[in-house]
Amino acid sequence: MTASQLKALKYPIGTFSAPKTISKSNLKNWISDIEAFPKSIEDITKNLNEVELNYNYRPEGWTIKQVVHHCADSHINSIVRFKLALTEDTPTIRPYFEDRWATLVDYEDDINSAIQILKGVHHKLDTLLRNFTEDDLKRTFIHPEHGQSFTLAETIGTYAWHSNHHLAHIKQALKYKGQF
Repeated sequence: MTASQLKALKYPIGTFSAPKTISKSNLKNWISDIEAFPKSIEDITKNLNEVELNYNYRPEGWTIKQVVHHCADSHINSIVRFKLALTEDTPTIRPYFEDRWATLVDYEDDINSAIQILKGVHHKLDTLLRNFTEDDLKRTFIHPEHGQSFTLAETIGTYAWHSNHHLAHIKQALKYKGQF
């Protein structure tokens, strides 16, 4: 497999790039994507058996099960990041080792707990996002891995992309039946 083929499997919808000017339409679409994500995950995984849940989305990539658990963990972190930025002046958020978390025993567990987490976190997140003021959207946090600050408006786009990115991974794993 070539490097470009591997990159296409790793980023099936491309990478996220925030527009220079984030419009109300961008925000509305992104928030809708975030709101729809838990149901999309539930719908695509509800009839999968254990073999299918263990399909990888690319060579040496995570299984569908790991992707679902990762999304729950990642989106728990996302709501914390939003709340820190809303309640502190330009906080530095704490990154975590996603790859190491994916090897923990809870990632072998049934995905229903992760889906329930996604439903709860996204409900709370949707409530926050739909009630942001213009000033809220301008608030920032610093991500130490990137060495820069991000606005909450941009971060909404990042998490909408993250949701769609991992949904595409699951669809890809099912399409290829984990065979690469």
